[in-house]
Amino acid sequence: MNQTFDEKLRDALWTAHSLFERGKTSGSSANMSFFHDGRIYISASGSCFGTMGEEDFTPVYMDGSAAGLRKPSKEWPLHLELYRKSPHIGAVIHTHSTYSVLWSFVPCETEQDCIPAHTPYLKMKLGTVGLIPYEKPGSEALFSALRERISLSDGYLLKNHGPVVPGKTIMDAFYSLEELEESARIAWELYRAGLA
Repeated sequence: MNQTFDEKLRDALWTAHSLFERGKTSGSSANMSFFHDGRIYISASGSCFGTMGEEDFTPVYMDGSAAGLRKPSKEWPLHLELYRKSPHIGAVIHTHSTYSVLWSFVPCETEQDCIPAHTPYLKMKLGTVGLIPYEKPGSEALFSALRERISLSDGYLLKNHGPVVPGKTIMDAFYSLEELEESARIAWELYRAGLA
């Protein structure tokens, strides 16, 4: 389904507000983007998912140059790398959700797929989740770390930082992000109970 710009923006705003209202983001700690007509529309630097409006998205060209009046999120290169990975990616969401961050501290068997498949739904919605080593948020070292591992997984968990999830649309990315966080919660609770 080809969505109009207004439909993509509507879904992005609904998603931002939903995530904030349910405690999946706080302050200005998250960012999201969608692709439209050759540009990435990404949440502006310092914007808050809870109060996000139409004016809080700023366009960035695929060569990385900003096209809007507002400064894009400092982590826009994470988004750019994912859009470059596949023409099927139409949106990206990055949060600092609690259980995903907690799980990023637990040693994993394989960094190409770091969240156990205790339920089938994460694999069905997203696929594999690669663990990206810790680097300072917004740094070139972080962008390079993602770039080196981007082809190995479908979604990503930045160590000590949070998930980065692509999708065909904002809603697709949102559903995958929700499943990733729920899977991380289940894995964390089983790990704490000594059952996994």
